[in-house]
Amino acid sequence: MARPRQFDEQDAVVRATDLFWRRGYNATSVRDLGAELELTPSSLYRTFTDKHTLFLRALDHYRATDSAEAERRLDAAGRPVRQVLRDWMLWLVSCPSGGEPGRGCFVVNTATELGTADDQVRRRTEAAFEVTRQAVRSLLDRGRRDGELPSDLDLDAAVELLFTTVLGLRVRERAGHDPARLATAIDAALRTLA
Repeated sequence: MARPRQFDEQDAVVRATDLFWRRGYNATSVRDLGAELELTPSSLYRTFTDKHTLFLRALDHYRATDSAEAERRLDAAGRPVRQVLRDWMLWLVSCPSGGEPGRGCFVVNTATELGTADDQVRRRTEAAFEVTRQAVRSLLDRGRRDGELPSDLDLDAAVELLFTTVLGLRVRERAGHDPARLATAIDAALRTLA
């Protein structure tokens, strides 16, 4: 008769997410995961199959939590579009998870670490990026319709500029750059919408 699991699987995914986010995929060993999750290698493999499968679950968990929070912040009806964008971008670079500074975004970190080498990871990072693009596009479109933004604003170009700015901000935040300098970049990017 098999023994019941002595741990909470979802809690293990949350803790693995934190470890992968801090260290990256390649720098996190199965031994590191076992220590962090308080699991033996056999329990880890029995539950999650392998490190890669656990990493994909961690990435999915992050997308369902932090990425969803970012999308929610961009859906702030009734507030000026530029202010919503500014608040969102400042939130992105001010340690939004409540953890230590310099963590960046798990999705961006993963995309820069693994690039296009892993198709399953690439599909997930691209899907997360597309959610952000669409949320920004929807907000800008609302601003254009409501007269807050110029009626001739090129939405595609503005979305790509802001999305690229956000990716750069996340990398700079992870590198420990001064938040005041990042705020200056945010304000400059938003001025292009005038």
